[in-house]
Amino acid sequence: MKGRVITDMGQINVDLDVIAKYAGLAAIECFGIVGMAMVSMKDGLTKLLKRDSLAKGVDVTIEDNVLHINFHIIVAYGVSIATVADNLMNNVRYKVEEFTGIKVGTVNVFVEGVRVID
Repeated sequence: MKGRVITDMGQINVDLDVIAKYAGLAAIECFGIVGMAMVSMKDGLTKLLKRDSLAKGVDVTIEDNVLHINFHIIVAYGVSIATVADNLMNNVRYKVEEFTGIKVGTVNVFVEGVRVID
């Protein structure tokens, strides 16, 4: 399914993978986030994703042209998880709405791990 923006000159369809990649890039800009995580359902292990595969740690769905975004993140040791998650939610909501023109309904954050930053 694709996000749809209707303008005076026509219609714009945005693929959800594009939105996921953009949301992932906006997320890792936030202080306290080490990176995105991918959870293996087979063995329950969490893997830190590289910058070129950020979209795998982001799940984007759309209902009635409203986006719902789920993040699986790894946070830095010693930061407030609540503050990092709040910052992530606000930053991503603003940037994705500005980028796509589509309203963001919910932003859910799942902390999959903690890493020490060198």
